[in-house]
Amino acid sequence: MKTEVPHEAFELAVTIEPADIDRQNHVNNTVYVRWIQEVATAHWEARAPADARDAIGWVVLRHEIDYKSPARLGDELLVRTWVGKATRATFERFVEIRRLTSDPRSPTSVLLAQARTLWVPINPDTGRPTRVPPEVRARFSI
Repeated sequence: MKTEVPHEAFELAVTIEPADIDRQNHVNNTVYVRWIQEVATAHWEARAPADARDAIGWVVLRHEIDYKSPARLGDELLVRTWVGKATRATFERFVEIRRLTSDPRSPTSVLLAQARTLWVPINPDTGRPTRVPPEVRARFSI
């Protein structure tokens, strides 16, 4: 699931809470799904026109997540998302979750997880699938 991050990527800093940690002393996989949803929602809210935010809701059709390394309490994370292919009926969204290193001499990040999610636009009033206008697709897709 390797893909290049476009310059239009949207980022959120994440703080790991004690409730995110499971019995194996790392972040539970369900928390990664929550972060994927949160960054997608924040991206949409930040970049979509107000009329589109009111007219279009989103549901997930498919999640694919590759876990590379565990996240632990105290880690500083960056969650980055961008839209790949956007059609009238689906948005392909990519997410990377990275641990930031604290070495000021060599600021880098370690990939913890990457995801590809397929989202379907819906009419929020009816819950039925709807279409995304071309100008909204153009604002998000690569």
